[in-house]
Amino acid sequence: MTPILAIDDATLNYGSRRLWSHLDLTVRPGEFVAVLGANGSGKTSLLRVLLGRQRLTSGTVTIAGRPAHRGSKDIGYVPQQRRIDTLTPLRARDLVGLGLDGHRWGLNLPGGGRRRRIDAVLGKVGADAYADRPVWLLSGGEQQRVRIAQALVAEPALLLCDEPLLSLDPRSQQEVTALVDERRRAEGTAVLFVTHEINPVLPYADRVLWLADGRFRIGTVDEVLTSEVLSEMYRTQVDVIRTGDRVLVAGLPDPAHFS
Repeated sequence: MTPILAIDDATLNYGSRRLWSHLDLTVRPGEFVAVLGANGSGKTSLLRVLLGRQRLTSGTVTIAGRPAHRGSKDIGYVPQQRRIDTLTPLRARDLVGLGLDGHRWGLNLPGGGRRRRIDAVLGKVGADAYADRPVWLLSGGEQQRVRIAQALVAEPALLLCDEPLLSLDPRSQQEVTALVDERRRAEGTAVLFVTHEINPVLPYADRVLWLADGRFRIGTVDEVLTSEVLSEMYRTQVDVIRTGDRVLVAGLPDPAHFS
C-alpha cells in the first residue's frame, strides 16, 4: 500500500543541539506507531514537523503524497491535554465542530450535514451522551474522547496524538488507546501516538519509534524494548523488565517516568 506518511533522511536541530538525524520512517494506512522516549528527545517536535509548524534542518516529509504543511486536511491532531477554563461556553459538540470548520472562513456544510457528521463521530467515540454538556464539566477521559472526535470528524488519513494519556487514570488510558486502535482498524487511519505511558499502548502498537539522545530505533515492541537496545542508545545501562504483560524501563538518564 502507498504510505500515508513518508519521512526521508530527516534531521532536526535546535541551534547546536541535534534532536535526531537521518530519520527514515514510512507509515501505511491502518498502521499504529508508538513514539517513545524521554523528555526532550524530540517527540513533540516530530509532530510539529508533520503539522507544518517546524521546518526540518534537512530531509523531506510527505503526507498522502504531499509535502507537510499547515492546515493539512489529511491530518487529525489530538494535542496535549490542557486545563479548560470554567467560563468557556463551548459544549462538547461545539468543540468537535471546530475540527470541521474552525480554521475556515465562510459557510458550513449545507443543511444538516454538519450536525449529522458531528453526531456520528460523537457516537463512534462513545461521547454522544454528553454532546451538549459544557466541556469544562467533563472528566479527563471524557474530554479526551471529545478531542479525538474533533480530530477525526474531518476523516483524516493520519491521526497524530501528542501525549493523549497525560493526567488520565489507568482505566481512562486504556479506553482512550483502545478507541484510537478501533478507529484505525475500522477506517484504515494511520496513527502516530506519542506517549510516556508505555503499557497502555503496547497491545496495539505495530511498531515503535524510540528517540533518545539524538538517535532513534524503529521496530516492533520486542525488537526495540530490550535492555541491549536501550542501553546502546543511551550509552549507559538501561534495564527493561517484563513482569506479566507489563514492561518497566529502569535506569534512563532522565527523570521521565514510564509506567
